Amino acid sequence: MKFPKKTLERKLFKSGYQGVIGVDEVGVGCLAGPVVACAVAFSEEFYLKNNPRFQGLRESKLLSAGQREKFAKELSKNKRLSYAVSSVSPKIIDKINIYQASKLAMIRAVCKVGGVARVGTPVTRRQQSSISGVMRGRPPTSSISKTIVLVDGPHKIPNIQFDQQAIVKGDRNVFAIACASILAKVYRDKIMTKYAKKYINYGFEKHKGYGTPYHLGKLASLGPSEIHRKSFAPVVKLL
Repeated sequence: MKFPKKTLERKLFKSGYQGVIGVDEVGVGCLAGPVVACAVAFSEEFYLKNNPRFQGLRESKLLSAGQREKFAKELSKNKRLSYAVSSVSPKIIDKINIYQASKLAMIRAVCKVGGVARVGTPVTRRQQSSISGVMRGRPPTSSISKTIVLVDGPHKIPNIQFDQQAIVKGDRNVFAIACASILAKVYRDKIMTKYAKKYINYGFEKHKGYGTPYHLGKLASLGPSEIHRKSFAPVVKLL
């Protein structure tokens, strides 16, 4: 099995970058719940040493829930790591569409880790009230011109003052992005497990909002809940 490597990050540090941030998002295709993004930044010293505790780490979809929890715990304890997680609510997803919402979550997470404000069109107060997240560790002190963001997928993030590199299947090939995918997934799964206690009988603790046959069956019998995305086709049909 192919595992993500640290080769790109080491190369970027060697080329003169003082900060390398990996970012990924989860929950884009879900019918319910928020979209969540995580940005991570390891110090250069981290990449100069072997890290046996992260042996076997790979993108979140290739790990079991237990494995994700294990790696997320190890990552959160690592002193050479800073990370931020941000979420955008279903209401905002319905208002600005899932693509824009996922980018918004990424912007917030990256700027928390990067320690600078975003530039471009400001986020509205209503959008800000629907964005939540956590941050752990101290932001890198590198200058904007010496920080680069590695983005999972084919598109760069709009309106941030950093160099960027968009990488298709970055979560499978780049270590920092794989770490971001794990932390984002664990964070979102916990949100959906909490929602399961409030919106009973939907089984959110099982499918986490994804459109599984079980979820679609519950959606058809119970109708949409407050956290279902009203702009998504399977939900729209039931309104």
